[in-house]
Amino acid sequence: MRPFPKLHDLLVARVVIGTVLLTWAVLTGLDLVLAMVDELRSVGQGSYDFLKAVNYIAHTTPRRAYMMFPTAAVIGSLMGLGQLAASSELTALRAVGVSRRRLSLSVALPLLLLTGLMMVNAETVGPWAQRSADMMKSAARSNDMIVAQYSGLWAREGDTFLNAQSGRERTEGGEHWLELDDVRLFEFDEDGRLASVARARVAEHRADSGWLLRDVQRTWFEERAVSQTDSAEERWESNLDSATLAANASNIWRPRYMTAAELRQGIDYRKRNQLDASEFEEHYWGHWFYPLNVLALCLAAIPFAFGSLRSGGLGRRLFIGVVFALGFWLLQTQVVKLAAVYGFDYRLAYLIPPLAMLSVSWFLFRRRSG
Repeated sequence: MRPFPKLHDLLVARVVIGTVLLTWAVLTGLDLVLAMVDELRSVGQGSYDFLKAVNYIAHTTPRRAYMMFPTAAVIGSLMGLGQLAASSELTALRAVGVSRRRLSLSVALPLLLLTGLMMVNAETVGPWAQRSADMMKSAARSNDMIVAQYSGLWAREGDTFLNAQSGRERTEGGEHWLELDDVRLFEFDEDGRLASVARARVAEHRADSGWLLRDVQRTWFEERAVSQTDSAEERWESNLDSATLAANASNIWRPRYMTAAELRQGIDYRKRNQLDASEFEEHYWGHWFYPLNVLALCLAAIPFAFGSLRSGGLGRRLFIGVVFALGFWLLQTQVVKLAAVYGFDYRLAYLIPPLAMLSVSWFLFRRRSG
């Protein structure tokens, strides 16, 4: 293979980067508009107003750009090659002996450069901006709640502090309730002295019955003694709003917005405390397989569309790109879910879809070259 880059490599790279950036801007912009429409539902809660909603969406832009890049890469690549095909430049390059493999390399290398920038974004600006946005939003909606990255949700009501490691909203038979896992309640007396610490396996809040703690172990701190009580169930008389808790809890259990280093620390923390670390592991390995996913997706789509780029119009190229991006996303999502259910290594789950796409690429290259 000839040394890289040549003039034709720069031509292809320039066109592809231009169409990828344009597609990327359109997709990210559309995502921001839809997010802003959804965010308007929260305006008016506490001191969270329209300007703060705009500020929140602006801070999430780096994270959204990272999420949109793989789709923009495959659609933009096909659009760029289609532009070259429509102007007969792609035909001229093929006529002077430039192979499909060389053209694919001309597409892949600039995409790898952009992918590298997205990896840096995912480890620096993206998580910082997302965390700042979440903290701003939580503080505006409720003054009695804070978010800790690994120790869960902290909420205050009077002299009682609540800490929950994880949780979810449940719906069954038309009934909706909040369920928190591994809950700790720290109660202080009027003098600021710790009066008791309660640990509950589960805390449930239902609209008709309030808070119910299950499998409770409570430690009492008296002036000269410490005692402990255990109970299967215990009512907790509290006016803590479950709807506000659920809304703010969404800022905690989102490891997909953390850096690889934070995810690694989160995995270690959870394993040390006998907590489930599978979600952290899922997104940790997702970070490392991100470049391979982009490369495999683009290389698999390019040879498939090669024979029809000149004859096909904009709609056809767009359709091919969307089908490949959506198909890859569905395949990877299902394989990762299977890994979570059956407990096999997430590295294998993230490796299978790119290998499948690269196999498609290799087969199509051989068929086109044959």
